[in-house]
Amino acid sequence: MRKIIVWIAMLLPAQDCYCWGFYAHQKINYFAVFLLPPEMLVLYKPNIDFLEVHATDPDKRRYAVKEEAPRHYLDIDHYGDHAWDSLPHKWEDAVAKYSADSLNAHGIVPWWLQVMMNRLTKAFREKDRTRILRYSAEIGHYIADAHVPLHASSNHNGQFTGQKGIHGFWESRIPELLAMRDWDFFIGHAQYIPNTSRFFWDRIKESALASDTVLKYEKALTNHFPADQKYAYEDRNGITIRQYSTAFSVKYDKLLNGMIERRMRQSILSVASCWYTAWVNAGQPDLKELVDKKFTAEELEEMEKMELVWKSGPQVEHN
Repeated sequence: MRKIIVWIAMLLPAQDCYCWGFYAHQKINYFAVFLLPPEMLVLYKPNIDFLEVHATDPDKRRYAVKEEAPRHYLDIDHYGDHAWDSLPHKWEDAVAKYSADSLNAHGIVPWWLQVMMNRLTKAFREKDRTRILRYSAEIGHYIADAHVPLHASSNHNGQFTGQKGIHGFWESRIPELLAMRDWDFFIGHAQYIPNTSRFFWDRIKESALASDTVLKYEKALTNHFPADQKYAYEDRNGITIRQYSTAFSVKYDKLLNGMIERRMRQSILSVASCWYTAWVNAGQPDLKELVDKKFTAEELEEMEKMELVWKSGPQVEHN
C-alpha cells in the first residue's frame, strides 16, 4: 500500500494546472472585497464567504462543460512574434481572422473576460443579486488567471522544457506557503477602468513577458540545488504527497524578486476594480435593497449539482 501511495504522490507535481490553485483564488476574491467603496461593501461584505468559496467554480465546471478550459488562458506565443499587433481585441474580428475553433484551441481568456464583464454590468443594472454575486465570484477567477505568466504560454506546465509541475509550483505551492506568512495585501482602493478590453490585454501581455523568467529561474535553481532536497514528502488531507520543499520554494521566490506576490496583489486590485467598474457602468445602483434577499431553492440546487459533478471527477485539486 505504501508503494502505491508514494507512486501516486510522485505523479502529483506533474499534473497540468489551470488556475492559481483553490487557496490563492479564494484569497484573491476575499481581499478584493476590502478595496470596494462603502456603497458596494454593503452587499459584498456580508457575502464575502460566498465570493471566496465560489472563486473556484470555473475550475470545478471544467468537469462538466467542455467549453470551459479555454476560458482560463491564452497561448499567445502560438500567434508569432507580432501577436500583439495581429490579434484582434474584438471577438468577432478574431473569429473572422482565425475561426472560433482555432481560437478556442489556444485559449480565449481576454475575450471571455469581456463577456463576463458585460454580464456583470447587466446584472448590476437589473439589480439581480444572485447574478451579481455569481458573476463577481467567477470573473474574479478569470481575472486572476490572466495574471499568471504560464497562462500566457503554450509551455504552460514546462512540458516542453522538462519542467513539468512548475505551473502548480508557481501559482499554488508558493502562495500557500508564503502568502499569509510574508506577503502584504494592503493595496488601496478599487479604480475605475476606462477601457476594460485594453486592461485585460495589458494584463495578458505582462504575464506573457514574465513567462520566460518563470521557466528560466526554476531551471537555473534546479541545476544548482541539491537534487535530494528539491522535494519533500508532506501530509495533505491524510495523503502523503511529494511536494516542492520549503527551502527550494523560498529560494525560487527570492530569485523571482517577489514576482508572485506582485502578481497576486495586482490580481486583487484588478478583481476589485472590475467589480467597481461594472457597478459604475451600470449607473451605480443602490445595493442596500439587495442585502436581505436570499438564494432561491433552485439556485442552491444548481450550485450543489456543480459541486457533486466536481467531486465525482478526478480528485486532484489543481488538475
